[in-house]
Amino acid sequence: MPAALGWTVLALVFVDEVLAVWALAHVGGHLGGWPVGLLLAVSAVAVWWMFASPKAPWGGPIVRPVVKVVVFGSAVVGLFWTGHQAVGVALLVFSVVVNALAMLPSVAQLAESASDPGRP
Repeated sequence: MPAALGWTVLALVFVDEVLAVWALAHVGGHLGGWPVGLLLAVSAVAVWWMFASPKAPWGGPIVRPVVKVVVFGSAVVGLFWTGHQAVGVALLVFSVVVNALAMLPSVAQLAESASDPGRP
């Protein structure tokens, strides 16, 4: 895969993560207004940073994918719960596709080289 296409995939993975946080903020807003929405969004970002980001201090080969499924699954279920079924399905499909593409060896190597500047 050309590097430009790989970087596009990685950018779409980031967009997907932002959409999941937005969805959780939206769900929190339905649960208890904007303070709950903000709390849910900040909590999702903190959990993602601790366990699912490329440089997560407590991530690992088992923890990272489990946390990703929990965050994206919560966002999709929350969208369904708030009456946004079409948006929930769209987020689910988009998440599965871009994260599957990100697992391709050429894209995964780009991500690893970006997180380790000393690597060629």
